[in-house]
Amino acid sequence: MVFIDLAKERYSVRKFSDRPVEQEKLDRIIEAALVAPTAKNNQPWRMYVLKSEEALAKINALSRCIFGAPVVLLFTYDRNEEWKSPLEDGVHAGVEDASIVATHVMLEAWEQGLGSLWVNLFPNTETERAFDLPESERSVLLMPIGYADEGSGPSERHALSRPADELVRYL
Repeated sequence: MVFIDLAKERYSVRKFSDRPVEQEKLDRIIEAALVAPTAKNNQPWRMYVLKSEEALAKINALSRCIFGAPVVLLFTYDRNEEWKSPLEDGVHAGVEDASIVATHVMLEAWEQGLGSLWVNLFPNTETERAFDLPESERSVLLMPIGYADEGSGPSERHALSRPADELVRYL
């Protein structure tokens, strides 16, 4: 598929079918994650694949934005491995790196015929504790993945975009 077509067609799925996601498709999604660029190629990100009954029950108790997905990806970064700017304190790339990886995953999922949703509405610290993440890892986002349920479609806001001259500046 041509990238711009994929980017335009993909939408946030908020209703998933109970059809399981094939391991081959998860493998392709993981491959897309592995080739994503990160600052200095430090690769500080981690991706937890939540698909057991226990893990899904736990994440559903923590976020109301799972929408019946059979797989939920939890993206984190390790604070000890993320790039830190030598030019300015407090500037670091862990969140950006995990977000780049998640974007690759989201688009590859669509290429594989799977829907996804970027979720920030969850209690990060509580989630880290619930899944016994290492102390040095910070959670960034959840991404429910699966087959869109019948009747699922883009929200009315999907096709809305602001004009380029409101968002892009040439200097």
